[in-house]
Amino acid sequence: MRNKAWLLVMLVWFGCEQTYTPKQKGYNRLDLPERTYIPLPDSLPYQFQISKAAKIFRDSSYIAERYWIDIYYPDIVANVQLTYKSLNNNEQLLKELVNDAYKLTSKHQQKAYAINETIVLTPSGKTAVVAELEGEIPSQLQFFITDSTENFLRGALYFRTSTKNDSLAPAIEYLKIDIIHLLNTLEWKEPNS
Repeated sequence: MRNKAWLLVMLVWFGCEQTYTPKQKGYNRLDLPERTYIPLPDSLPYQFQISKAAKIFRDSSYIAERYWIDIYYPDIVANVQLTYKSLNNNEQLLKELVNDAYKLTSKHQQKAYAINETIVLTPSGKTAVVAELEGEIPSQLQFFITDSTENFLRGALYFRTSTKNDSLAPAIEYLKIDIIHLLNTLEWKEPNS
């Protein structure tokens, strides 16, 4: 009995000597895909290069139109939603689409603590408007590009996760480069009938 009591005292004493150190909060590990670009499939009235790591899906929402697509990044669990409109030299339609693009971006003002807008001039002379949104908002990047007479393309970046945006910063920067590449390689085509 005396040996058991001594053993119990030793276990308690040695067990108490170790200090407990709580683990730090972790961050999600993001393995970002290698940057390799391929051409978009030919069935659309626009052409650009997309990441080889991305998948293209037709927009399946109830309001989707023929040339609306989602560029999905399965490794990052993010997608870029693209909506396309043919303008047919309709100046009024162009104004409506530009106003809608600004309205959709401004809807995030309640939660965004900054919206930084940049005008991007592409190597082929096209002009795009890119809005970077900061804060805990569902869309961190929105953009539109038009030739002002025939074509209008709008896009928005979304992550399918509840992870905080500061933890997503590397993925946001990665996708921003892909989106700028998309804009820089964009060419308009005649729609297929």
